Amino acid sequence: MLEVNGRRYAEPKQPTVVICVDGCEPDYIAQAVAARQMPTMKRWLAEGTALIADCVVPSFTNPNNLSIVTGAPPSVHGICGNYLYDPEADAEVMMNDPKWLRAPTLLARLTDAGHAVAVVTAKDKLRKLLGHGMRGICFSSEKADQANLAENGIDGVLPLVGMPVPSVYSAELSEFVFAAGVRLLETRRPAALYLSTTDYVQHKHAPGDMVANAFYAMMDRYLARMEALGAVVALTADHGMNAKTKLDATPNVIFLQDVIDGWIGAGRARVILPITDPYVVHHGALGSFATIYLPQDAVPRVKDKLDASFGIELVLTRAQAALRFEIPADRIGDLVIVSERSVVLGSAKSRHDLSQLERPLRSHGGTSEQRVPLIVNRRISGLDDSRRWRNFDAFDLALNYAQ
Repeated sequence: MLEVNGRRYAEPKQPTVVICVDGCEPDYIAQAVAARQMPTMKRWLAEGTALIADCVVPSFTNPNNLSIVTGAPPSVHGICGNYLYDPEADAEVMMNDPKWLRAPTLLARLTDAGHAVAVVTAKDKLRKLLGHGMRGICFSSEKADQANLAENGIDGVLPLVGMPVPSVYSAELSEFVFAAGVRLLETRRPAALYLSTTDYVQHKHAPGDMVANAFYAMMDRYLARMEALGAVVALTADHGMNAKTKLDATPNVIFLQDVIDGWIGAGRARVILPITDPYVVHHGALGSFATIYLPQDAVPRVKDKLDASFGIELVLTRAQAALRFEIPADRIGDLVIVSERSVVLGSAKSRHDLSQLERPLRSHGGTSEQRVPLIVNRRISGLDDSRRWRNFDAFDLALNYAQ
């Protein structure tokens, strides 16, 4: 048995694949199965184990991927967004550097125990975090042509996979992850394989949409190949996805910085949007979770006014948010704001270039995007249906129950 962050895991007896399908609102699977686009998944739902779980809030990529591979919430591993304000440096920075990690990953612990482990992620922003402390294969679709033995534990990825490097704004970026995973199972036979996709399709297409169904049909074909290779497969998501639009299909945004500046004066508040990353075509840096740094004398007034604002679901103090969402109190502001299902939060209007959004805005970040699938291709009997399942239970199910 291996112990990681207070949880115990059996060592893998057969290849074990855990997949994080970025942005996978459960209805994507339901609609694709109903449209007869996912025959493998349909069988898993009937003969395997199918649960609905909660992701961590903020429902963003980095916190949830790190929760899945650590088996713990952000209060343990420290990654509470894609982006944060560092008070010591007085700088806003991306949380891509492993220096922000506060806990080891199960992936690293498996390699310490002598198991072969491989990680393939769509975007390179996650690679260093997921691969921290791990001696094995770890590369991204985005920079697959640059993979080398010294940094990634593998070279010659493109000929191995048989695909060119995809555009970062494409469904093919995720298909490359699945194709690489299958080829690694065929050629390297890792004991554990972690695959993490991108939500480019989900940001643009609703469940049941023709393009969305085609994406899930593609995924289903790779799932069938993984199963045929004898793998235990657990599939979950980092967050769901919802439309964030007004009746005229324009983005439904509350620009918090502008609003709060109007209440207490410019230069007194700092709004941080943890969804922020370099891929602005996906979401325009607009999500349903924000944190605000304020002078202490302004906190009660701003909280009261936000509580009374249309489109706001929750306004929590630092202590309340840390407790409710299991996030590190020292990495969030004085207030945490969660917007309603159809609303996103912005900073100042002048800081968001929404001209690059190609379709009506779909995004995530709040409690409305917390429900995600948790599916295993093996029947697990005796599970407690009444308990709260989390996406970071994926490795627990795959290693402790499905082997």
